[in-house]
Amino acid sequence: MLPPLVVSILLLVCSNVFMTFAWYAHLKELNNKPWLIAALVSWSIALLEYLFQVPANRIGYTAVSIGQLKIIQEVITLSVFVPFSVMYLKEPLKLDYLWAGLCLMGAAYFVFRGRMT
Repeated sequence: MLPPLVVSILLLVCSNVFMTFAWYAHLKELNNKPWLIAALVSWSIALLEYLFQVPANRIGYTAVSIGQLKIIQEVITLSVFVPFSVMYLKEPLKLDYLWAGLCLMGAAYFVFRGRMT
């Protein structure tokens, strides 16, 4: 059996894929539809997100603090968003994503440094 933190991370990755599609895919796929249609489609996708996110956070909270769990979530969010933005939305890859990633690495260091010693 996998450790709770690993299970949580895997579930959060799945959750983030759905979240990213719910938040941004309508910009490409439904841009000619009324915003209400886009919102309803996004909400239906977001339900799937929550079906992964809620258990992920409950399981993760048994292994790490809420602050650590939040930083893990943010690292995963950027790790999912950048490829989605580049490959699906055809946005240019920007050096700013690297700087954001480095900032998140710093955040991860600070929230986990007590666990590293």
